[in-house]
Amino acid sequence: MMSDYKVEMINDGMQEFYVHFHGPTESPYHGGVWKIRVELPDAYPYKSPSIGFINKIYHPNVDEMSGSVCLDVINQTWSPMFDLVNVFEVFLPQLLLYPNPSDPLNGEAAALMMRDRAAYDLRVKEFCQKYAKPEDVGAAGPEEKSSDEELSEAEYDSADDAVAGPVDP
Repeated sequence: MMSDYKVEMINDGMQEFYVHFHGPTESPYHGGVWKIRVELPDAYPYKSPSIGFINKIYHPNVDEMSGSVCLDVINQTWSPMFDLVNVFEVFLPQLLLYPNPSDPLNGEAAALMMRDRAAYDLRVKEFCQKYAKPEDVGAAGPEEKSSDEELSEAEYDSADDAVAGPVDP
């Protein structure tokens, strides 16, 4: 049930939000927590939601850079009978439990999975430990950080104290 998920609203509307999603047990994703961005179109539930991983995940059907998900039931065969509970209780867990390396968004992950499943599982666990720790999910994602580099007042002041070198005559 969706009440079991932590949800963070984006903006004032009800159409964009983050959901904290836990990797399914019995999978190499177990123990990982991902922040999933959900955007509901105006025509929802007649049009499918847009779903994407904010923190990195190693998976053949998730684009490593954008976090976009390749999942037919969301992208092509969506029905108004489905809802967000289906997405988080069925569709995403099934995607992580049963990746489809023959239709990849991450070709490297697909190739490794087909070539050496044990090495693939190890890489998944490494990504979980590096990018999907429960305590890190609340931290700012790439789109939440400012694109301008800002110095703290202390860093700014200390830069002024440095000697620039001899003055040209």
